[in-house]
Amino acid sequence: MRPFELTAPATVEAALASPGTFLAGGTTLVDLMKLNVLTPQHVQDINGLPLRGIDTRDGLRIGALERMSDIAEHPGVYPVISRALLSSASQQLRNMASIGGNLLQRTRCTYFRDVAMPCNKRRPGSGCPAITGANRMHAVLGTSEKCVATHASDVAVALVALGAEIRLASAGRTRTVKLADFYRTPGETPEVENDLRPGELITEVLVPRLDWASRSTYVKVRDRQSYEFALCSVAVALDIQDSRIVDARVAAGGVATVPWRLVAVEAALRGAPVALKSFEDAASVAADGARPLSANGFKVSLLKRTIVRALLELTGLTEESHR
Repeated sequence: MRPFELTAPATVEAALASPGTFLAGGTTLVDLMKLNVLTPQHVQDINGLPLRGIDTRDGLRIGALERMSDIAEHPGVYPVISRALLSSASQQLRNMASIGGNLLQRTRCTYFRDVAMPCNKRRPGSGCPAITGANRMHAVLGTSEKCVATHASDVAVALVALGAEIRLASAGRTRTVKLADFYRTPGETPEVENDLRPGELITEVLVPRLDWASRSTYVKVRDRQSYEFALCSVAVALDIQDSRIVDARVAAGGVATVPWRLVAVEAALRGAPVALKSFEDAASVAADGARPLSANGFKVSLLKRTIVRALLELTGLTEESHR
């Protein structure tokens, strides 16, 4: 780790007035600094800032410094959000990690994290060895010839499914952005991962009121049960009336370069009966446009199966009863 200056501003205004890298839980930043992937000269410890609080009175408002474990256990938080948080990392890390930091965490691509390897995210124009190399964990959706790294956050998938927004503050102004629009697919500029502008800070997460999101879940498929990133994950919320699906929210993680809203799957579910065939038909369009690599083609079928599994879990149906 290279030397750096550490300060602890007492107010949001003071933090925004001084350029530097913001440190909350540090569960991603410190790791990347140890690896020399990130080498900031000035780090601002923002844990003393008044960016906490969870309000469930009309939708959901979460201060950016709220810890993941506290959000997951808070009454009134939609199940899909709680389950996504509880499937993230370890209990110790969830006790430290902030929601704002989690949404900004960097990819876990091994090439990105190894400074001895080329990586277009770290050093634009140097190449993406994952395209022809070890790519089992990499993306099949939203990729480009420049980058195929997956987005790492679990809770971002749940929040994108629910249409969440984030509030951003900079010196003299604030703005609100839909989380789905905040993230950027790599295209020709894989080093630009989101719409965070220089000097901006996430101050809160806003989830619109969606009463039927009380029927929601998050299913994560991974190589081991704990402390592992997703091969595929699915966030689902359903509005069911008279055994028909009136509305649906579906998003996927572990398979795309950003949290991936599955609007075609949602459209296929709306108006459909609650039945296995409806779920399978909707899931069949989930991977349209996928670009599998040499070792991750299994993610196409895994995504479809995970969607069906999440829908069955949410509705209490079983495959056996419908065969």
